[in-house]
Amino acid sequence: MEIDARLPYGDAQLRRALLEHHRPAEVTFSGTVASDPVFFHSTRSGLTHEAFDVNTPSGLHTEVVDNVDVGPHVPVYRGEPVTVRGEYVRDAGTTHIVHWTHHDPSGHHVGGFIEAGGRRYA
Repeated sequence: MEIDARLPYGDAQLRRALLEHHRPAEVTFSGTVASDPVFFHSTRSGLTHEAFDVNTPSGLHTEVVDNVDVGPHVPVYRGEPVTVRGEYVRDAGTTHIVHWTHHDPSGHHVGGFIEAGGRRYA
């Protein structure tokens, strides 16, 4: 996958993170919600999360995983435009995930956010 300098900043940043999938990367990007949110309890942390897919204008696809025990629930719907800031990681499979889309109560991690419906959720 080649980085196209003409892509919007967020798309280029996300594409670079996808290319360098061996390490986490802080990303900010915009796209369209491609699935309804699914809620689940993490087996690692025991906390509640919501997950939904986002497609960017250049065709990148990623899953956004938001911890709703730390940050607020984000009422997104399929087809809605969103902007996401968080940490990109590659799941053990082939899924591209952006998490840490909320503030860090302990202040040790860069805070993220999700913007949807004219509001910023962090």
